Amino acid sequence: MAIEETEKSMATTTELDEKKVGGGREREKDEDLEEGEILDDGTEDTIEKPSKSIATSHPLENAWTFWFDNPLTKTKQAPWGDSIRPIYTFSTVEEFWGLYNNIHHPSKLAVGADFHCFKKKIEPKWEDPICANGGKWTVTYQKGKSDTSWLYTLLAMIGEQFDHGDEICGAVVNVRARQEKIAMWTKNAANESAQLSIGKQWKKFLDYNENIGFIFHDDAKKHDRNAKNRYNC
Repeated sequence: MAIEETEKSMATTTELDEKKVGGGREREKDEDLEEGEILDDGTEDTIEKPSKSIATSHPLENAWTFWFDNPLTKTKQAPWGDSIRPIYTFSTVEEFWGLYNNIHHPSKLAVGADFHCFKKKIEPKWEDPICANGGKWTVTYQKGKSDTSWLYTLLAMIGEQFDHGDEICGAVVNVRARQEKIAMWTKNAANESAQLSIGKQWKKFLDYNENIGFIFHDDAKKHDRNAKNRYNC
């Protein structure tokens, strides 16, 4: 998984630090010499150039964008999705953790907020050409209980853990007064086998034991909250 590569990065940094410490000891030995005295340890000239710590980044297979729909900017007159704004696009493991560790998690967001993470250049809207023929799986949690599952969902997506990862557009967490929902959006709702595979794998990643349903975006547009699940797992 791409996220695990951060451990390798940390190990490399430790090795570089140890080299720096070792270099410091050699300099201490040199300072003990009399002026003009040459250190003779019986070895040939083995002077090494100072090592430089090079920041290593771990690129993700896809770039992703966080979007935020602020409940304070929503109005009844504005069309749905008009208040959604892109926050930041990341493309490496390091960028993801830098963002994730400095943003509010679902339990800390205001009621009515929607926080999205979608592949770059895909807008979290039904009207987006890539999302238009898709649908979504949804899991539900009690208020303030979705933080861990939201993180696991993000890691599974950006780490390309799904067999049909190309079908995934992104995910959104909806914070409401009594509950929080996480939805996984996909491209081609009619591809039943791919959608069922994604739903089953997602439940496994989250250790989610309740039944979950898949709704076509077309059905949601026509029937709103009365739209029925086309698939279940």
